[in-house]
Amino acid sequence: MSALILKRFVSMVGVLLVLIAIVFLLQELSPTDPVHDYLGANSTPAQIAAAKHKLGYDEPLPERYVRYVWDVVHGNLQMSLRTRQPVATDLRQAFPATLELAIGAMIIAGILAITLGIASAARWRGAGIFRFILVAGGSLPAFLVAILGIVIFYNKLHWVPAPQRTSYINAPSGPTGLLTIDGLLHGRPEVTIDAIRHLILPCIAVALIPAISVGRVLRSSITEALHSDYVRTARSKGLSERAVLVKHTLRNSAGAALSMGGLQVGLMFAGVLVVEVVYNWPGIGLYTYQSINRADIPAIAGTTLLLGAIYVIVNALVDILQAIADPRIVL
Repeated sequence: MSALILKRFVSMVGVLLVLIAIVFLLQELSPTDPVHDYLGANSTPAQIAAAKHKLGYDEPLPERYVRYVWDVVHGNLQMSLRTRQPVATDLRQAFPATLELAIGAMIIAGILAITLGIASAARWRGAGIFRFILVAGGSLPAFLVAILGIVIFYNKLHWVPAPQRTSYINAPSGPTGLLTIDGLLHGRPEVTIDAIRHLILPCIAVALIPAISVGRVLRSSITEALHSDYVRTARSKGLSERAVLVKHTLRNSAGAALSMGGLQVGLMFAGVLVVEVVYNWPGIGLYTYQSINRADIPAIAGTTLLLGAIYVIVNALVDILQAIADPRIVL
């Protein structure tokens, strides 16, 4: 296991270095002049030249790349052209909202995936409904689910609050940045309840497609495992179908579902970026959208590096979990 962890760590570092190189080259190829945009339209050529020298933009390309890698490793993601403060500071302020949304979506996606996969494969009563959801649900994009949720459950039924993160103007902002937790830490459970109510629709919108994708893979794995020799042996011992499913089939079917779950992390964060714009959620998705509108290349690059790092780390953890779930796997 230690060899696997070391191997995954080395490959993770390699992928991240490649990602940093790609992001750096894309910034260099961008027609936007970051120094001119940062100083403003009224800046003089002398001011631009002085700022380029100060920021190192007049150095040779290899030296700028080495300095860029050094800065990224030390958490320096340049200055935002829009907010006029470090991109790392902006992301620290916006990331807790996105993390809270992503955690909620992962919990819902996990529950839905396991329910859809097991119910449709085990042919329980009503399994046809679950199979229909697996077939039809995957065609609904996250932004459409988000808009339908607002139209139906907010505008028509009034079951959920307005699309935003909280209804409280004076909601606590620390220490974790997660309203569901900070509300409890500050002795304000009403803030926590309100935050959960605001999370329901955006979490479902983000979780639906990953849940269906993982559920399909889990269903196929369970169906195949139910016809295997070791399951027939377990049945011959007099074990109930529930015991066979939980104790023998589910764990052996988890590897493929975990692999798909790791792949879906990238799609989930892509859904988060869209859903945050629809629900006016103050996370990195809305931050990225606002940065794109202003051609804020450093902010876009910083967000790309953050999301790429999360994706690589999550997939490395998924590989390790696969090995734990099925020791026969050699990665």
